[in-house]
Amino acid sequence: MPTVLITGGTGLLGTALTTFLVNKGYKVTILTRNPTEHKPDRHVQYAGWDVKRQIIDPAAIGEADHIIHLAGAGVADKRWSKKRKQEIRDSRINSGNLIVKALNETPNKVKSVVSASGIGWYGPDPIRPNPEPFKETDPPSADFLGETCRLWEDSLKPVTDLGKRMVHIRTGIVLAKEGGALPEFMRPLRFGVATILGDGNQVCSWIHIHDIIRLYTDAIENTEMNGAYNGVSPNPVTNKELTLSLAKYLRGKMFISLHVPEFALKLALGEMSIEVLKSATVSSAKTRQAAFQFAYPTLDSALQQLIGPAL
Repeated sequence: MPTVLITGGTGLLGTALTTFLVNKGYKVTILTRNPTEHKPDRHVQYAGWDVKRQIIDPAAIGEADHIIHLAGAGVADKRWSKKRKQEIRDSRINSGNLIVKALNETPNKVKSVVSASGIGWYGPDPIRPNPEPFKETDPPSADFLGETCRLWEDSLKPVTDLGKRMVHIRTGIVLAKEGGALPEFMRPLRFGVATILGDGNQVCSWIHIHDIIRLYTDAIENTEMNGAYNGVSPNPVTNKELTLSLAKYLRGKMFISLHVPEFALKLALGEMSIEVLKSATVSSAKTRQAAFQFAYPTLDSALQQLIGPAL
């Protein structure tokens, strides 16, 4: 029974992935700063690490067959102050450096390392609609998230020099009931208001949580997968399409649509508003060429599973 070592295993994605892997017969070890605060069982164990001190439990590395690296400060959790941007960047780079250090210093049998990355790697669509969606060979954007993603992926480059297979999943907007973007979109709809951000024509490249955890699992099982893959559905939608579709599923016709102007978003979110308003049409072609089949390829199929039939 292979063992998968997961960083960031207690977050939204990590929790769902842990359950999925256990149901497939894997053992899972979750790295956490406070392992004694969690209750282990015969399928899920907890081990300690401290990114700031660059310390990791060597036994966890020694027992792992695969590593899935999800850890990193939440990009949308707080306003982007200078300090917060540094936290976002450092949490990714330093944790990547620690994984490389541990693999280099600890005898291990790790076959593959699969790391989260983000579609923030790409800049905005040059035109809307964009006839040439961003693909994995495109260079990183020079903005904050583009540079962060580049440094994030670069921190793990030495993994390949150690003879391990390295895969980066550039993840889009994950749709899940338990957290992430979807509950934020749903919140105004409790009051019957569908809030469209800006002009609403910015493209959102999204993925259902079940598909993204399956993609991470494929990345450890499919030995042909190497390098970067976009974790996005084959059917991106505009912010307006997403918001109005969600409204119809939740409220039927009992809602009003309201555009939130760009200046209001900039006042509320500061620099983060750039990402909220950015249009990024991202290709899933390479992911599909790796024989990955989406369970929820369209927004309708995703919302039906997450919410139920439209009203």
